[in-house]
Amino acid sequence: MLKKKAKLLYKSNSFDIIEDGDYVLCAVTKKEIKLENLNYWNVDLQEAYFSVKEANERYEKIKR
Repeated sequence: MLKKKAKLLYKSNSFDIIEDGDYVLCAVTKKEIKLENLNYWNVDLQEAYFSVKEANERYEKIKR
């Protein structure tokens, strides 16, 4: 395990790894998300979310 933050390019149904690593940070909570557990992100904002809860929280914040 690298224990290094990855840099990703988020796409509609996948992501590309720009810089190797094994985790990204949740844009809302700053929790580490292992790449193998990454399921939620926003393509337009290029942000990752720990769970659907954080994704929804971010959506509600930006729609105001």
